Amino acid sequence: MVRYVIRRLLYAVLVLWLVSTLVFAFLHLSPTSVERTIGGPRASTETLNQIRQNLGLDRPVLVQYFSWLGKLVRGDLGQSYLNGTSVASIIENRLPTTLWLVAGAAVIWFIGGVASGVYSATHPRSVADRVITVIVLVGLSLPSFVMALVLLYVFSTKLGEAGFRYFEAGPPLQEHFFQRMLLPWIGLAFLMVATYTRLTRGSMLDVMGEDYIRTARSKGVTERRVVFRHGLRSALTPVVTQFGIDVGALIGSTIVIERVFGLQGVGQLVYQSINLGDTPVIIGVTLMVTLFVVIANLIVDLGYSLLDPRVRLS
Repeated sequence: MVRYVIRRLLYAVLVLWLVSTLVFAFLHLSPTSVERTIGGPRASTETLNQIRQNLGLDRPVLVQYFSWLGKLVRGDLGQSYLNGTSVASIIENRLPTTLWLVAGAAVIWFIGGVASGVYSATHPRSVADRVITVIVLVGLSLPSFVMALVLLYVFSTKLGEAGFRYFEAGPPLQEHFFQRMLLPWIGLAFLMVATYTRLTRGSMLDVMGEDYIRTARSKGVTERRVVFRHGLRSALTPVVTQFGIDVGALIGSTIVIERVFGLQGVGQLVYQSINLGDTPVIIGVTLMVTLFVVIANLIVDLGYSLLDPRVRLS
C-alpha cells in the first residue's frame, strides 16, 4: 500500500509538471496581449514595451519558463500581471466558495443518483422506473445553465427580494449561507443526478443478474440484504470511479453556475483571468484543478479495496 501511494504521488508530480508546461507554452504563444489590457487601448508603443519589461515578458520564452519553474518548485505560483498580488493568495480567497459549491452539489447528486438508480434497478419496467427514465433523459438533455436560469427566474422574478437574497455572494459559514447555496447546489447537481441515476441503474442491473446474487437468495438471505450488502457494494465501483473524476474536474468547471448566481469562486476567477490575459493566475488555477483530479483518483483507487475485496493494490 505504501509503495503504491508513493508511486502514485510520483506520477502526480509528473502529471502536474506536464500539464503546467503545456499550459505555459500555449498561453505564452497565444496572441493575447496583457500589456494592452494593462496599458489601455491608447497606450503608446513605449508604454507597452515598458509594461512588458516590468512583467519580464521581453525575455525569451525559455528563460521565462525556467524562471517560472524554479519558483514553482519552491511553492511560488508567481504574481498576477494585473495587480501584483500573489496567485496563491488569490486562489486561496476564491477556493472556499467553489469547494462548498462542489461539495454540496456532490452530496446531492451522489445520494440522489444512487438512490434513484437502485430503486429503478430493483423495480424494472414499473411505473416508477419509467418515470425515473424520463426524468433522466430530461436531465441529460438540459444544460446546467438552463436549470440555473430557471431557478434564478423563479426565485428572483416571481418571489422578489425574498427569493433573490438566496443568490447573494458571500464567504462560507455566514448567516443564511445554506439558503444562499441551495439553488446553486441544485443547479450544478441536476445534470449529475441524471448521469449517476443511469450509471447506478445499469451497474445494478448487471450485478443483480450474477450467480452469487442468486445463490444468496436461494440461501434465504433477505432482499434488503441482497440489494444493499451484496448488490450495491459491487455496483458502486464504476459509480465511485466516475464520482472521483467528476468532483476533481468540477472544481474548475463551475464558471456558468458561479456567474449566474454571482458566486465569487474559482470559476469566476478563471473567466476573468482568461478575458484579461492574466497568465500566472490561469496556470495557477490549472495546477490546482489538476492536483484535485489526481488526489480524487488516488482516493478512489484506495477505496476500491474497501468496496471489492477482490481488488488488490500493487
